Amino acid sequence: MSSPVRPARPDQPVTLDRRTGPYGEVALREHGERYEIIANGCFLMDTSDGRSERLLVDAALNALDDARGERTTGASVLIGGLGVGFSFAHAAAEPRWGRIAVVEREEAIIDWHRSGPLGAISRDAQDDPRSVILHTDLIEYLRTITHHYDALCLDIDNGPDWTVTDDNGNLYSPAGLAACLRRLTPGGVLAVWSAQPSAAFEETLRNAGFTQVRTEEIPVARGVPDVVHLAVRPA
Repeated sequence: MSSPVRPARPDQPVTLDRRTGPYGEVALREHGERYEIIANGCFLMDTSDGRSERLLVDAALNALDDARGERTTGASVLIGGLGVGFSFAHAAAEPRWGRIAVVEREEAIIDWHRSGPLGAISRDAQDDPRSVILHTDLIEYLRTITHHYDALCLDIDNGPDWTVTDDNGNLYSPAGLAACLRRLTPGGVLAVWSAQPSAAFEETLRNAGFTQVRTEEIPVARGVPDVVHLAVRPA
């Protein structure tokens, strides 16, 4: 990591690392007691409150129970986006999950977890024998793998209507959702985090072949609630 430059004012963020790669610029900032990930100048997430990221994983597991009519154990989950690590850490803290895979395309973010300050959040998850971090693009991964997951938890953008890069929109397109559907086991759950609800995305999910499509609100301290879009592959 590069050496941070301390600002004159203590309330200003400090950039700890900044890198430019095939998807643009990604930066890690320290702002008071929290860390922030900035992608292409857009605030992506921080470590101030991981409630919605944790509820994304919980919502997927609960929906899996509902879809299969039983308490699920040993289910495999794919988390799209490592971010600050809240979803990853929360999944590893739940013994009911079996294999836990995280796909992250930004090498810098993986480094910030493996040898940087974000490791404080994800260290136990990284050491968990059930887990693996995969350095690859999520869309390409879904299109090329042959094995299946019981749940896909996607948190790579601010929602299907507000993507970090233009090509991420492909994930929420009919073709991208078809790839998600193929990679789920029968009765498997797709959970997509969003900063706001999207009726159009719900309709796209139904048209892609998903059932039990619904949106759950996640209250936040200020502003409108975050949401999780949930959908099930038919058994």
